[in-house]
Amino acid sequence: MNNTINFAHRGASAACPENTMAAFRKGLELGATGIETDVQMTLDGGLVLIHDESLNRTTDRSGLVKDLTLSEVLEADAGSWFGAEFAGERIPALEELLDLLQGRDTILNIELKNGTYLYPGMEEKLIAAVREYGMSERIVLSSFNHYSLAYCKSLAPEIRTGILYGEGLYRPWDYAASLQADALHAYHLAVLPEFVAEASEHGIVYHPWTVNDPERMKTLIEAGVAGIITDVPDVLAGLLASKGV
Repeated sequence: MNNTINFAHRGASAACPENTMAAFRKGLELGATGIETDVQMTLDGGLVLIHDESLNRTTDRSGLVKDLTLSEVLEADAGSWFGAEFAGERIPALEELLDLLQGRDTILNIELKNGTYLYPGMEEKLIAAVREYGMSERIVLSSFNHYSLAYCKSLAPEIRTGILYGEGLYRPWDYAASLQADALHAYHLAVLPEFVAEASEHGIVYHPWTVNDPERMKTLIEAGVAGIITDVPDVLAGLLASKGV
């Protein structure tokens, strides 16, 4: 039986403002078995869930996360840009999502957004929070900053890591193994069935992103990917149910 993980990308981001508690709850409601989110760090060391380095695109405030305190970031309205009914939604602190997932089997993929700004100390803080909540076995840490992923693995060998990349990586399963990573988080068009099979032989799984087309979902499911990252978890849930997986 194929237990393909249905990762709601930034929550159910087609239905709700991305990376808000509304989006995470909606993702679970729509059948997601995993949540994908992004973490940045505030001026005073708070871990917050927002994709961009700045608040400009998804809130009523401006400025870089790294230059604002946790309280300043949490005051921003992160919902109104998406729709009036979401006015007052906030950028969550990491702990809010960890609280939501307590007592569930949901897999949480946390992307460290430390490619543009390195956020010194973020890896330690993130791992400490995951361990405090007893969630190490249900976490996958990913990043385009592969130095950071290698560092995370050295700090917490028990927590899975996933190599984020776009395309053109030669024998990515070998590269993942060199970093002691567990998964490949590849742009979905860079994922071929023969790659999935080869990676599996080396103990590496694929979690492609971001897949919203049902036909592409079917192809990837049939190829044997371990998870799919999508904005529309309800569509993926329906496909998985119809295939009995």
